[in-house]
Amino acid sequence: MAYDYGTIVIGGGPGGLAAAYGLAAKQKVLVVENDLWGGTCPNYGCDPKKMLYRGVEVKNAALRMNGFGISGTAKIDWPSLMAFKRSYTTGVPAGTLNGLTHAGITTLYGHAQLLGEYAVKVGSQNVTGEHIVIATGHTPRYPDIPGANLLKTSRDFLDLDQLPTSIAFIGAGYVSVELVNIAAAAGAEVHIIGHSDRLLRAFPKVATEALKPLLAKTGIHFHPNVKLTKITPLGTMTHLHADNFDLNVDMAITAMGRIANVADLGLANAGIKADTRGIPVDDHLRTAVETIYAIGDVNLKPQPKLTPVAGFEGSYVAEQILGDPTPITYPAIPNIVFGPTELAKVGVSLETAEAAPDQYTVKHNGTTHWYTYNRIQDPDAQVWTIVDKKTGRLAGAVVLASLAEDLINTFAAAIDAGEKPSDLNKIYAYPSAQSDLQYLF
Repeated sequence: MAYDYGTIVIGGGPGGLAAAYGLAAKQKVLVVENDLWGGTCPNYGCDPKKMLYRGVEVKNAALRMNGFGISGTAKIDWPSLMAFKRSYTTGVPAGTLNGLTHAGITTLYGHAQLLGEYAVKVGSQNVTGEHIVIATGHTPRYPDIPGANLLKTSRDFLDLDQLPTSIAFIGAGYVSVELVNIAAAAGAEVHIIGHSDRLLRAFPKVATEALKPLLAKTGIHFHPNVKLTKITPLGTMTHLHADNFDLNVDMAITAMGRIANVADLGLANAGIKADTRGIPVDDHLRTAVETIYAIGDVNLKPQPKLTPVAGFEGSYVAEQILGDPTPITYPAIPNIVFGPTELAKVGVSLETAEAAPDQYTVKHNGTTHWYTYNRIQDPDAQVWTIVDKKTGRLAGAVVLASLAEDLINTFAAAIDAGEKPSDLNKIYAYPSAQSDLQYLF
């Protein structure tokens, strides 16, 4: 059978683009996108978030040094900070599209729907591909209660012309903790509404409990164990209601996690089953149909739903399609949350290690008063290291500190290299977070 394309990639985000570029030199490739070229991360996700967070970092650094050589308080100018963000995001779609065109990759804009194992409908046009890669990502989850349509999303927040006076985030995960931190630092009254008493369930409780007072110190209000029953308009405000709970805010945002973008993809036409959790795949990222792959957030793999993971899987699938028969194996995957300080983890979880004392050695260091953290007045710096007793190798780590992003990447590289604590006793630039590594075990 003759196909229009060697591979059709549905989704022009980081995962889909990695697959497309990996294939472009060897076959004819089509990428289909129905939103912004470039996907969630660079347009309305991690990249713009981190640009806004930069303002928070600078303000917090100045606040911590107040009385230690710095006087006065830095103030965030929201419209100016948003203009800084837009100076990057505005050019992402056109830049992405130009890159694809320059690489000889064909593009179509519109909603893609599978017609069978090899056929895809995009708008009124039908195309065929020997292979299909589904990289449609996630979309925000809404609560199943009356008035949920009144809620905004993180996408709305990350493109606000003016910051509302009061904002509530429904959910206590990544999105809430990161965005409330930005909003509070910029001067808004901010609330987190959690259905339990936990923040950030994906992270160890001992670390998230240490994070709570840091959030409270910035003026963030946490309302635990609240199960909203309805949301109603109240003039220009939004009213949130639950049993024994009422709150009026200028803006309410759903931050209850995300669901797989599988609706209206026509998966059943190709014999593929899926639900809001994602599309089942094997250890080659193949769906129930061998020639159709699912990568990134949309698949049901247990790996964290992160941009680097999607890119890694996209590159892997390109190699699969070109003939590499090797099952996928993942390197150590660091996770990080950018809040009033940074919280990061990698490798074996702290809970797993503490539940298996015969297998793992766990060491906790409160590092606030160590020179590295004292010089920047880090308020509650802590590091946990996990070592496998049998191999003597580093197995995991958790870092709660404003320098966490530096340390966690070092720990991830060490885990991938199979290094022991003694292997980390190297000569690093001093003073730096890495120069303390030898003292953390």
